[in-house]
Amino acid sequence: MRVKICGITQPQQSVAIASLGATALGFICVPTSPRYVTISQIQAAVADLTPNVDKIGVFANASLSEISQIVSSSGLTGVQLHGDEPPEFCDQLRHTLPNVEIIKAMRIRNVEHLAQATIYTPYIDTLLLDAYHPQQLGGTGKTIDWQILKQFRPSRPWLLAGGLTPDNIQEALSQVNPDGIDLSSGVEIKPGDKDLEKVALLFQKLGTGD
Repeated sequence: MRVKICGITQPQQSVAIASLGATALGFICVPTSPRYVTISQIQAAVADLTPNVDKIGVFANASLSEISQIVSSSGLTGVQLHGDEPPEFCDQLRHTLPNVEIIKAMRIRNVEHLAQATIYTPYIDTLLLDAYHPQQLGGTGKTIDWQILKQFRPSRPWLLAGGLTPDNIQEALSQVNPDGIDLSSGVEIKPGDKDLEKVALLFQKLGTGD
């Protein structure tokens, strides 16, 4: 299972989290976020990572040129769109960055929201389902109603996000069957400062409970 730890801000933590078992790390490129990192911070955080760790930049309603510039300067291997980007934008981004993974994050409030996710699948590589929050784009600690995801079988791989912690991950995975999981606030001391003991506990739980 793919495990993405998002909101990395410290280079030493990125290496430690990858060594514990994370297959993808997320870097927040949204200036209003408390977990925002600059290009130089991303460069420092990815410098010592092995090639098999995916390096995902998280953007919200950014322009194509801004995303392209940050991706090329930072060595990112993926782009996560967490704003109100329409499918057409995803398609344009695919042509602009043909060798970069495109992840579309959807903030799911109900079954109708879930149905909207499928319109993106022709234009992206991966879906990410996060909990809906009226003000915040992610990292809120809120969980989705896992019941509505039980029959979710999109034509693209998908990641479950939203309020996941080492304490509830086994329950979540007993109810839904994602291709991967994404955690941020659930393994933090404070925004951007990860709790390595919680990250280690997460992988212990995944090893015994999946």
